Amino acid sequence: MELRNTTALVLGGAKGIGKAIGFALARAGANVILTWHDWPEAAAAMQEELAQLPGNHLAVRIDLREPEEIARLFATIRSRYGNLHILINNIERGGMPVVHGHYTPDQWELEMATTLKAKWWVMRHGLPLIKESGGGAVVVLSSIAGLVGRSGPAGLVFNDGYSAANRAVSSFTETWAREGAPTVRVNELMLGFFESRHAEGTRGWSLLSEEQQAALRRHILLGRTGSVEEIVKGVCFLLTDATYMTGSVIRLDGGYVLGGEPVPPMPEGVE
Repeated sequence: MELRNTTALVLGGAKGIGKAIGFALARAGANVILTWHDWPEAAAAMQEELAQLPGNHLAVRIDLREPEEIARLFATIRSRYGNLHILINNIERGGMPVVHGHYTPDQWELEMATTLKAKWWVMRHGLPLIKESGGGAVVVLSSIAGLVGRSGPAGLVFNDGYSAANRAVSSFTETWAREGAPTVRVNELMLGFFESRHAEGTRGWSLLSEEQQAALRRHILLGRTGSVEEIVKGVCFLLTDATYMTGSVIRLDGGYVLGGEPVPPMPEGVE
């Protein structure tokens, strides 16, 4: 897929992963819509930087938990651009047990509304527009919390609701791939521990002790957390090079899911 002259919507673009993906697409020649809700200071800086990039870009403040606001967002995209080719479905809450402690009913509702329901409502409006535009690609960002849950060294980072929501996202990905076929590819990038997401640069990471941080790194086969640039590369691969891939869930986790279990040497055995 050629990125130049496409229209791309990237959710959660105030800072971190969403901003990095959006700016990479803009530099590749796409017209980019970045959404934001929290972090007004970061969002203001993002908008100033975005205005310096060539292209027809837009930053929109929106509460993606509200279906009516999502409908207005896509009406704006249709009116301003007339099309949509790329959607980066990057919206979540990610409440960490080490930050929030025991769950409350309100926390459950916020987790489901943000990490799960918002993705569904965005796709309800976005997928038809991408199909009308002649096709394109969707990348859904999720977390390995959907696989490992609140277990092992990740137990202080992934809470029950966040884990459950991310497991459900993969089911949605398969449905969306069927609905988008044959013109829209939908794939999921399941993230492990990255700077600004689950690891360095997050409030929860700073609350972990040095030993707890080290235990997480030891569990990662590559022995380190990932960088935002590595996520951007993964997203761009799914958009531009994975032309025969849809409905797939790819783990980008440095081997965390496989980690923690050493491989013993083969015994001599008996001949």
